[in-house]
Amino acid sequence: MSTPLEIVVHGDKEEMARSTAAALAGRIAEAQRARGTASVVLTGGRNGNALLAALAAPGVRDSVDFSRLELWWGDERFLPEGDPERNVTQAREAFLAAVPADPARVHAMPSSDGAHGDDVEAAAEAYAAELAAAARPEDQDVPVPSFDVLLLGVGPDTHVASLFPGHAGAQEAERTVVGVRGAPKPPPVRISLTLPAIRAAREVWLLAAGEDKAEAVARVLGGDAAPHETDAPAAGAYGRERTRWLLDEAAASLLPRDGHSPRT
Repeated sequence: MSTPLEIVVHGDKEEMARSTAAALAGRIAEAQRARGTASVVLTGGRNGNALLAALAAPGVRDSVDFSRLELWWGDERFLPEGDPERNVTQAREAFLAAVPADPARVHAMPSSDGAHGDDVEAAAEAYAAELAAAARPEDQDVPVPSFDVLLLGVGPDTHVASLFPGHAGAQEAERTVVGVRGAPKPPPVRISLTLPAIRAAREVWLLAAGEDKAEAVARVLGGDAAPHETDAPAAGAYGRERTRWLLDEAAASLLPRDGHSPRT
């Protein structure tokens, strides 16, 4: 990874959510001033949803022009529309119900009861086509928009999105979206962006909070030689311009404090 790496350690997960939401609001405003619109890829899970709730809080949400914000997802549980386990369902409850987002700019991944039925590969291809249609001529070689910020939660096994260690999705080099079957974390069938799509983002922000994330964080950031992305997918998640790891003290507890890993 040749882009700048920033590691930010917060006191606890609540502080992490509030601080990251404020930083994201500022980054969205910068992108809108520069290009008219901003594009953000959302993540689910406890840390992703806490961030969304903080972004929807009064004061923070008032600083964002949601009418000019494109929202995408990094992965989704391939379940029926409205299922409480779907990332978009949780995002609606934590975030979208409280902000004036433009429905035409909210790009949810397909559900298992949608146009493609239970064919997860066809659903993944449809989302890839939607991403390609939104890409601009000046975007990179990968047929996806140049997302301004792409958010990822880091799992205890170092998975990001629905790219799990040792699974084929983490090794995908050409497609931008894949169907995932047999995921080790339920539900087993999912849709996910691939690492090439993730790395097309201007900035990638990885979120990890809690003691259960400490070993994963240390594995990717704690040594001189990072593991290969097929064994630790989080090691392959980085942005074109900047990569930020946003941690709480518990998740950062196994990182060395001797300068090998920058801490801000």
